[in-house]
Amino acid sequence: MPESTESAESFDLITMGRIGVDLYPLQTGVPLARVESFGKFLGGSASNVAVAAARLGNTAAVITRTGDDPFGVFLHEALKEFGVDDRFVTPVAAHPTPITFCEIFPPDDFPLYFYRRPKAPDLEIHTDELDFFAVRAARVFWITGTGLSEEPSRSATIAALKARDKAAGTTVFDLDWRPMFWRDPETARPYYAEALRHSTVAVGNLDECEVATGVREPRACAEALLEAGVELAVVKQGPKGVLAVHRDGTVAEVPPVPVEVVNGLGAGDAFGGSLCHGLLRGWDLERIMRYANAAGALVASRLACSSAMPTAGEVEELLGAG
Repeated sequence: MPESTESAESFDLITMGRIGVDLYPLQTGVPLARVESFGKFLGGSASNVAVAAARLGNTAAVITRTGDDPFGVFLHEALKEFGVDDRFVTPVAAHPTPITFCEIFPPDDFPLYFYRRPKAPDLEIHTDELDFFAVRAARVFWITGTGLSEEPSRSATIAALKARDKAAGTTVFDLDWRPMFWRDPETARPYYAEALRHSTVAVGNLDECEVATGVREPRACAEALLEAGVELAVVKQGPKGVLAVHRDGTVAEVPPVPVEVVNGLGAGDAFGGSLCHGLLRGWDLERIMRYANAAGALVASRLACSSAMPTAGEVEELLGAG
């Protein structure tokens, strides 16, 4: 990653966090042990969010690291094909590029199997390698809970948040709870609290909100996130839709968009990229939530994550049909 010098351009969105190769079964309803063929896709939540935002016409970049291997080359090529700037993506010779397998049992069972050992390169992001000018200049900056799970990524993530400051623009904390990356929720909670103090938006499902706040009821989660420091709390509730509460008292409760689910794993990342899209355009809260819900539904109706991210026309068509 470049040293902290003045960048030639700023981005609508910079995400920071996980990247990897998704190897998803081409057979549905089949246990992984019996799957015979797979599709290869760009993966990782932070990278997928950047792809989703770029598909909607925004300039996007991702801060992350890959292995120094052919899969790393593939990820660079995929990012560029999706219109995401890869200048902040660098190799780590000591660790292989992660791969992730899943099983597909629609409508709501999609187990994930992460291969990120001995350590994922995206957790080797160092503070002294960050381009702090680019981080501060981004209109929206996006970080994840996974980025807080290990050093040096944890310190780099917190340093980026502190350097950016809330006055710099919108800073989104994707709560992104993955229990296999942490000892337990109690270990994670102090780091989540620190990140919330420096963020303006928090977004997560009920499990993730409970890790961050210790409560589970949706409105209580939102209020606890606001109390922790953010201005906007977005609580995703699956089949019950989404609840968004702003510090100014604005509330949006939006039902899900019904679709035939093929693979629900990329829906949250599509939601995230569309959330950023709406924030960048200054839409009202309900419009943002409806748009993000529709984008998530479209990806849930498709097999892949990154390559399934919808265009603005596809989202608007689904909203019009609804």
